[in-house]
Amino acid sequence: MTVYTLNLRVFWPLVTFLLTGLLLLLHRSLHRGPDSSPADCPDKALGPLLLALFALGFILRYFFKYCFSRRRRNKRVFRELPEVTCRVAPCRKEQLESYYERHVRLSPHVLGHGKAHVAKLVSELVRAGRTEKPPEASFAFRGDFVQIGSCYEEHKVSRPDCFDILVPLHLPRGLKVALVTLSCREGGMLPLCSLETPRASAWLREHRAFAGSFLRLSGTGGAYRLSPGAVLHWFYLAIQRCLAAARQPFEWHCSLGLSLCNSRVMLRLTPLSDYVCCHICMGVRLIPAVPLADGSYLVGSVCGPQQGELWTPYFPRQEQRLLGWLRSRLPARSCHLKCLQMIKALRDLGGQALDSHGGGEWREVLSSYALKTAWLRLLLTVPPEAWRDHCFLDRLEDLLQNLKESLRQRELRHMFLGGDTELLPSFLTLPKMFRDSAPSNLLVGFHPTSLDSVCAHLSYFWAHLPWFIHLGQCPPTAGLRSASRPKYS
Repeated sequence: MTVYTLNLRVFWPLVTFLLTGLLLLLHRSLHRGPDSSPADCPDKALGPLLLALFALGFILRYFFKYCFSRRRRNKRVFRELPEVTCRVAPCRKEQLESYYERHVRLSPHVLGHGKAHVAKLVSELVRAGRTEKPPEASFAFRGDFVQIGSCYEEHKVSRPDCFDILVPLHLPRGLKVALVTLSCREGGMLPLCSLETPRASAWLREHRAFAGSFLRLSGTGGAYRLSPGAVLHWFYLAIQRCLAAARQPFEWHCSLGLSLCNSRVMLRLTPLSDYVCCHICMGVRLIPAVPLADGSYLVGSVCGPQQGELWTPYFPRQEQRLLGWLRSRLPARSCHLKCLQMIKALRDLGGQALDSHGGGEWREVLSSYALKTAWLRLLLTVPPEAWRDHCFLDRLEDLLQNLKESLRQRELRHMFLGGDTELLPSFLTLPKMFRDSAPSNLLVGFHPTSLDSVCAHLSYFWAHLPWFIHLGQCPPTAGLRSASRPKYS
């Protein structure tokens, strides 16, 4: 329906013109000539009254014009306020969806090509290092590899540029696995393990060369333990030899580089042609692993040498089976992977506004493994139908609330070693030594003040999410710290 409004710029000049014309007509009738009849002459006393009315009309005109101008100005102000508000803080779901499509979403096409090229190269490396009979004085590649991490579980953020590969090793027979429950900053209360042999034993006499290269005497118990640092150094040299033997077919398509930095063996692929879609440079983290029963492995501990020569348990087969089982229960258009991708992207975005110390604590507490653990627990407790795509924002808020609750309670239990056997499906089995271990808490190694600080910043970040997303999309030269931040409430 069309709505017409009064145009005051036309209305008031028209009223003035009509009143002026009426005044002229009355003035002419009052001053007629002598030939006019008395009946045609109106009373001359009406002249001053009409002049007074005309003056009153002009006064009313400017009075109403002033009132209408004030009212119109107020309407314009109140009309513009919602537009400014919407421009600064649009619908949170629409903003998150837009940010996901632009900065978070992973291309399945590029991911598929990246996984294929990495698998081809790593398979050649482990084949070159495989031996039929493992030597008793050293290690050897078993000949296979295990794909782990976010790229293979399809929750990597934005670009498939980093892949994690477990490379199982053959060890000399006779090393025993001992369980050591220990607290460390990066891993919380983990049931770390040691691979050891008694100090006085025939095994040491038979494997003097191996013991001298890879075993270290522990401070307690008089046992020799396998050193993760020594194994990593051997592994790096072995990968170097395998790369020299297997690199020729790949040099036509990409340049290969190998480095050992921060206890990580990184293989880098830089495409020279269309070897990889979109010419993405990829990094492959190769991790030496000691195989155990039921598809579990031991990996060098991140707790550092001050905690002893210890190893961290990995359960890649159990995680893959759990994710496959959960995927079979969820709807076809599920938002579960999208939620994990988004919480990791928001973690990275929120850390940009912190200083180096605060940002380091933020990333350590909200590590990718901690976020994944909280996400898995939410998947196991929320009904499958609640993970449909239109429930994305609700599930993301649930995940944030669960994280904050875990930070307040100082507890986030390990998915498989947390003691929650009733939460997991019955077909998942762990090696016997881990089934009765003490519950593992991923937040034990952190100071309560750090956990409170991360929890407060997490609440602040979510309350001012539009501001963070807006500045996160600015050019890098602008920076997050160059703009005025909203204050804490």
